[in-house]
Amino acid sequence: MTYEVTIEPTGDAIEVEEGQTLLDAALRAGIYLPHACGHGLCGTCKVDVLDGDIDHGDASPFALMDMERAEGKCLACCATPQSDLTIEADIEEDPDAHNHPVRDFTGVVSKIETLTPRIKAIFIAIENGGMEFQAGHYINLLIPGMEDKPRAFSIASPPSEKNLIELNVALVEGGPGTTWLHNELKVGDEIQFSGPYGRFFVRESAPEPMLFLAGGSGLSSPKSMILDLFEKGETRPVTFIYGARNQNELYYRELFEELAAEHPNFTYLPVLSEEPADSGWQGMRGYVHEAAKVHFDGKFAGNKAYMCGPPPMIDACITTLMQGRLFEKEMFMENFYNQGSQTASKSPLFKNI
Repeated sequence: MTYEVTIEPTGDAIEVEEGQTLLDAALRAGIYLPHACGHGLCGTCKVDVLDGDIDHGDASPFALMDMERAEGKCLACCATPQSDLTIEADIEEDPDAHNHPVRDFTGVVSKIETLTPRIKAIFIAIENGGMEFQAGHYINLLIPGMEDKPRAFSIASPPSEKNLIELNVALVEGGPGTTWLHNELKVGDEIQFSGPYGRFFVRESAPEPMLFLAGGSGLSSPKSMILDLFEKGETRPVTFIYGARNQNELYYRELFEELAAEHPNFTYLPVLSEEPADSGWQGMRGYVHEAAKVHFDGKFAGNKAYMCGPPPMIDACITTLMQGRLFEKEMFMENFYNQGSQTASKSPLFKNI
């Protein structure tokens, strides 16, 4: 059985299978509804039910209070229709966003590379036209035996390589998902995933210079974005400041140095926080936000900033950028929840990023 769900204020109508959530149906129809955790924990996907009946599913009473349920609100990531519905969602149109329908894929691992002592690059070949996505999107990967808890990984390759996507997977201590990917996954294995997901993308229509700030495996999305920009002939100034603990954890350095040599408008600044003093390292030392402050002389107004990395890094960068007169509407960050840990890559300082 299917139900018809009309989404206001756009008037889009979608078919929702029995037992399918409103969010999943919308994303698979190529309609973006605001969301974050996908598991009924955060309340980002809250919508108003104007007409019809729903089952609230596993929505947390903290994310959706009893009073809100009585007012006809539900969480799209948990709610399933019990009849035809009309819902109203807070949809923000953005001319630079690409809304690709979410699909299920089976790919084959074509290559695995060790990038650092704790990060591996996994390349997945996709047949039948590959996967269309926008730089900055991510996928939900299914781990055998843990299919009910898909892991979110950003796509590190550019959209032009839709038949071979790259994931950079950092080994999380005690994390069964990343442990399996590091120790058990082999070249030639089939692997299942869905995508693309996310609302992290370059505002290509904006004229401002771009500043990318990243740390650890947060390099994935900036790599995809920067490669995509220069494949398209980008002429605006682009600066990439990347933080690692030491030279052993500094990966894709040669790639970005080659891009900087080829494109005068691209600046690449690696910064190391724990590199031994006697190592001979001639680059910057410290943290990403400190390197950014030095490079821009503490003045960030007139830029668009894109951030990916651990929450403490993001918070430090936000504080530094704001002190340098760059504000929320000019900052963008990767924002998805890891279902394996149920923690969010989201700064508590801002509600919108």
